[in-house]
Amino acid sequence: MFGKFKGIQPEGKPTLLRPTQPDPNKTIVAAAAPATAGGGSAAPPQIQSRDKRINKERMDQFYEMKNRIHRNLVDKLDLSRIFDQNDEETREQVRELVAELCDKEQAVLNFTERQRLISEIIDETFGLGPLEVLLSDPNTSDILVNGPRQVYIERRGRLELTDIQFKDDAHLMHIIDKIVSAVGRRCDEVSPMVDARLADGSRVNAIIPPLAIDGPSMSIRRFGRDPVTWDDYVRFGSCTPEMVQFFQACVEAGLNILVVGGTGSGKTTLLNNLSTFIPSDERIVTIEDAAELKMRQPHVVRLESRPPNIEGKGRISIRELLINALRMRPDRIVVGECRGPETLDMLQAMNTGHDGSMTTIHANNTRDAMQRVETMVMMAGFELPLKAIRNQFASAINLIIQASRLTGGPRKIINVTEVTGMEGDIVTMQDLFKYEQVGVNAKGRAFGRFIATGLRPSFLDRLRAAGCEMDPSIFEGRVLAVDEEQ
Repeated sequence: MFGKFKGIQPEGKPTLLRPTQPDPNKTIVAAAAPATAGGGSAAPPQIQSRDKRINKERMDQFYEMKNRIHRNLVDKLDLSRIFDQNDEETREQVRELVAELCDKEQAVLNFTERQRLISEIIDETFGLGPLEVLLSDPNTSDILVNGPRQVYIERRGRLELTDIQFKDDAHLMHIIDKIVSAVGRRCDEVSPMVDARLADGSRVNAIIPPLAIDGPSMSIRRFGRDPVTWDDYVRFGSCTPEMVQFFQACVEAGLNILVVGGTGSGKTTLLNNLSTFIPSDERIVTIEDAAELKMRQPHVVRLESRPPNIEGKGRISIRELLINALRMRPDRIVVGECRGPETLDMLQAMNTGHDGSMTTIHANNTRDAMQRVETMVMMAGFELPLKAIRNQFASAINLIIQASRLTGGPRKIINVTEVTGMEGDIVTMQDLFKYEQVGVNAKGRAFGRFIATGLRPSFLDRLRAAGCEMDPSIFEGRVLAVDEEQ
């Protein structure tokens, strides 16, 4: 049964085992993991307290046995070969070896507990331990780890507390280190905050003590295995076909677009989808703190900022990458998010021939976006008058698209606004499309309607000149779509 691990490899495949070493020859009988509590009348407080203590002891023994088996597994396996051959056949071989080590423990475990033990050890070896179950669920959009004993997820727009737990702070720190080291970053007392990403592109933020008072904390923003398409936007009621047609014309014609919204509103997903309309014969440079954008064009250069090393040196900021990108002959520059002095450089790039560039910022609405840009430009260290900053903004940005997550979880594009220019010291804007929330249904989800305001964009001639004909009727004041109230 275990011949593969003992050097009997088919077709000359090298063994996964380390050179043979003597076994520690320890036989420890561990109690089973606690079973799920059944129904019935509540027990007296003293019995409940005793049961909790027993359950904790049994769970501690379960984790001790799990760690012991995992250590024995690591001692036996050649991990470099394991990761080089991380396929289904290799996983099955390791699973068989784990089952053998489990038998040697002579533990009193039922079938369910034994399978759980084996699965958790496999997850620890090949993946991210307890998080693997959550990462395998395509409906999970956010994973929020508030210390080792409290893990929340967001599913279909709602937060749920899970029964997933880590053994202790050290176990959670091990998983964080595993994630950040894979992308060349670190998380320790010197650098207790870190941004990283998973292999599937999911965004990870981790913060540890002394900054996180109650233990290590981690947030994972997932983007799903299957990318969200414009068809999905229309099907889920996030926008209308008329709006998609308009976005396509604006991107193809090379308008500069600013995507705004709050945390979790879907800005990055929206930016990804807008980028699908960029012609495939153009050179695109993307700049991000943690690479999340997935361009589908063939000519793309992806740049990612770098944190300082352990000596506090070597940091490469978004701003430095943006300045360097201007020397790379880009047709379009896409910045994942502007959050500081790089905003000034982005506006200047948009004003100096890099039409069709895009970025996102955090803002509650389109007017707040202007104020946020003013603040971030001032962070660049230049004492520019407000009117000069607003002139830069008005000449650089053509279109602002606002994304929002409404009550109950639905994500909508709630405002499409044209920047029309300046009147005195004021940047003038006009809404072209907007979403009006009417109420909240019985399930607690917001519902409303999309409307065209009746105003035509001033850049229609520019769209026509670029070969992007638009039906003027889509701008007529009317209701474009109504959400289902039920």
